[in-house]
Formats: sequence, C-alpha cells, structure tokens
Amino acid sequence: MSTDNEKFLNIKNLKVIYTQDRKVVQAVNGISISVDKGETLGLVGETGAGKTTIAKSILRILPDPPAKILEGEIWMDGEDILKHPENKMLEIRGEKIAMIFQDPMTALNPLMTVGDQITEVVLLHNRINRQQGMERAGEMLEMVGIPKERYDEYPHQFSGGMKQRVVIAMALACNPELLLADEPTTALDVTIQAQVLELIKDLQLKFQTAMILITHDLGVIAQTCDKVAVIYAGEIVEYTDKIELFDNPLHPYTRGLFDSLPSMNGDEARLKPIHGMPPDPTDLPEGCYFSPRCPYATEECRLHHPTMHEYRTGHFALCDKAAGEVNKDV
Repeated sequence: MSTDNEKFLNIKNLKVIYTQDRKVVQAVNGISISVDKGETLGLVGETGAGKTTIAKSILRILPDPPAKILEGEIWMDGEDILKHPENKMLEIRGEKIAMIFQDPMTALNPLMTVGDQITEVVLLHNRINRQQGMERAGEMLEMVGIPKERYDEYPHQFSGGMKQRVVIAMALACNPELLLADEPTTALDVTIQAQVLELIKDLQLKFQTAMILITHDLGVIAQTCDKVAVIYAGEIVEYTDKIELFDNPLHPYTRGLFDSLPSMNGDEARLKPIHGMPPDPTDLPEGCYFSPRCPYATEECRLHHPTMHEYRTGHFALCDKAAGEVNKDV
C-alpha cells in the first residue's frame, strides 16, 4: 500500500521494537498510512496489535528504552518529525499534535484543578497572560459541556464521563492540527460514549482537525471514521474507506472480526469467534502472521509472507488469496 505525499500526515514504513529481558518485541512492522486535514482514520484491532505504539510514535513519547523506532518516516506538513530535536517536539506537542489518552484517571493530575491543567496547556503554547489563559480554559470547559464555574474543582470531583470531557478540552485547547484519540470511550457507558463521540466529531468539524482514532470497537468505527486500517501483529492487513470495509471485507482476519459480532438480522444460533490467540510478538510466524488462526491458510501462507494487494480501487488487503478462496462465498 502506497501513501500520498500530498496528504497532511504521511507515515512511511514505520517499524518499532521494544527490548525487554533480552527479548525483542516486534510491535510495529512496516506501517504506512496517510491522513488528510479534516479526515478521520480508524485503527482497529485486538489488544497488543500495535495501535497505541503508532500514536505514541507520531507524538514521539515512546519510552526509550525499551522502545526504539528502527526505521520509517513520519511527515507532517512537509516535515519529517522523526528528525526534529526534542525542543522542537515540545512546541509541536499540544499545539500541532494532541492526544486523548485511554484512561482519564492517569491523564489528569489529581493535585491540580481541572481548570489549571487546561490553562497550563494554553499558556505553554500561546503568548498570553494568565488571566487570558484562564478565560480560554473556561471557554474550553463550556465547549465540552462543563460549566466554567467548575474550573477550581479537582479530577476526583468529576464522573468518568466528565473526566474524559476534561481530557478532550485539554487536547483541543490549542486547536491542534492532528488529534490522536486512543480508545477515548472505553471506560464510558453507552450513552456517555455516544455523547463523547458526537462531541469529538463536532469539534473536529469546527477546527478541521485530522484525527486518528484507535479502537477495538467496530461500532465506534462506523459512527466516526472516514477510512479504516485493520491492524494485526503490528501490520496493516486491510485498508479502505469505512463503507467499503463494512460492505466487502476481504482479509480473513477482518471477516473474522465481523463474524464475531452479534447481529439483529441474522439467524445464526452461535457467534463465530476467531480461534486461537494473536502471535507472540517476540516470535512471529515465518510466513503470514495470521496463518496459525486462518481457516484458509495453506503451506505457502505459512512459509511466505504475503504482499499488500489493491483488490479494488483504494481497497488494500495483505493476503495473496483474498480475491479467491477467502471470498468465494461472498
């Protein structure tokens, strides 16, 4: 799969490893993706597939050691941010790139008021005085549906959904050009989840922000994303726009994800889970990483790694058999 050099964000052949106890964890294995301004790309896959590592690589906040970016390029606005010195990245984080972390409890400082935490972000990237920063923080709280009168309250005084709204306000306080949302609704109930997703979409539309949304929930993908990259064992196994993916999934892993979902319209008595477990990232299979779990795998699949094919316009799958045996019953 190729990337478009004219896109706002362009990641090329990103490879990331973690070294631990003399073992090498192959976390990201040659990812290439692109995102345009105002566009939302969903990264979907099982826990441990490498989704969060991709986001942290973009923001350059991987712990080093044990993490190391082996190779690759991350171009944003015509510059490879992997080549920026740390002082340049300090300017970019929060102002150009912001991240909504999965757990608001760990993203917020329990010893600071929520208002002061937003103000701190605003003052770091804007030449304004503290009073102006506080006013901006109050506006951001109002924008995410929290009365600005709660500026002086602490994180423990907020519910889980409210804390997530505060984290979103912090992330969007400086109108970032790229938003990395790492499973922003995982800890929320369904009603609050829908509200938070709608809020993110509205703010994204207002600021024309590009977004990478990390999730394992295909329902969230359907509600939020324009394009989708399905991640398995640190690789993109399928990439296309949302509607095409839901209508014509090609890779056997993607089809397995859809088959494991309950349907209101189907007459299946039981769900069809994907058997087995994801491979050990310290000892990946020689051939296709999905072959030990794939019902269509052949000896060739187990011995040779597949190549990315464009089976339909803009629809890529990392499977040499996706157009034949895998989809003969579609």
